[in-house]
Amino acid sequence: MKKKSTEQFSGVPYVMTLLNCLLSAWYGLPFVSPNNMLVSTINGTGAVIESIYVLIFLIYAPKKEKVKIVGLLIIVLSVFGAVVLVSMLALHGNGRKLFCGVAATVFSIIMYGSPLTIIRLVIKTKSVEFMPFFLSLFVFLCGSSWFVFGLLGKDPFVAVPNGFGSGLGAVQLILYAIYRKNKGENEVITAEKLADNEKGNSKVQSQDAQV
Repeated sequence: MKKKSTEQFSGVPYVMTLLNCLLSAWYGLPFVSPNNMLVSTINGTGAVIESIYVLIFLIYAPKKEKVKIVGLLIIVLSVFGAVVLVSMLALHGNGRKLFCGVAATVFSIIMYGSPLTIIRLVIKTKSVEFMPFFLSLFVFLCGSSWFVFGLLGKDPFVAVPNGFGSGLGAVQLILYAIYRKNKGENEVITAEKLADNEKGNSKVQSQDAQV
């Protein structure tokens, strides 16, 4: 908001996290999965926060990225709507819990996997400039905490995706440790190249003028 730009940050993780929060909040409701109100409460709060993030991203994103994220958002809301309708109209009891749990698990794994686009950029540029440390840290802590919670509650629909998230968060932290000293280095290199180009262009123009 300060820079009025999304720079090279990807909007995909925010939209996929929104879908994960919506599905997990639905899964945790008493008529879907008894004794999981904590899951529903925290993910309901997460859905509100992620909605704000997505809105801010859409305001400041470039036109091409904005179209991409709007399209993804429509798909996300359609998927959530479909899960809600099928679970309410066609399923009951354990069938409903199983269907919603599988849906929440699949899209939780996709959510945790969405930063892979950023991981690819980090490895390519050897810079963590666009991979915020605290986001990576809390992906790891959140995944680990819910993984343990799922194990204690013997709930595979909580344990499995969050175990995956814990591992992916650990990968991000390892990459951060490897490339942390290169943060912002690309900006310096780019600025130097631009300055060199400008000097080169000025020199050519000066030579042309002399001729």
